[in-house]
Amino acid sequence: MTVQSNTPEITQDDKLWAMLSNAPIIGWIVALIVLLTDDKKNRPFMKYHAVQSLAIYVIVLVTSIVGVGVCIAAVIWIYQIYLMVKANQGEWVKIPALTDFLKKQGWVA
Repeated sequence: MTVQSNTPEITQDDKLWAMLSNAPIIGWIVALIVLLTDDKKNRPFMKYHAVQSLAIYVIVLVTSIVGVGVCIAAVIWIYQIYLMVKANQGEWVKIPALTDFLKKQGWVA
């Protein structure tokens, strides 16, 4: 599901950083860079994808601790590749339940 938003134009740089934020394995590092760099965290598209990516990594970490993370890791990696493609296309992807939770917390607009 994609979400439309009234924000500034999405640049190629926005798409690249958003795509890399969703990358399996290294995405959390890129997402942290986006959120800790002033010029990047002020870009709504980059911030949106970076926050969602970090939330996914937290879910993976928690499920790994519980013991079911290995079972769902392949599914999450495939979904992250899907998110990478959508970010590269400049689309705002709404992750069921997760995006709504992040919006209620005020972490994404």
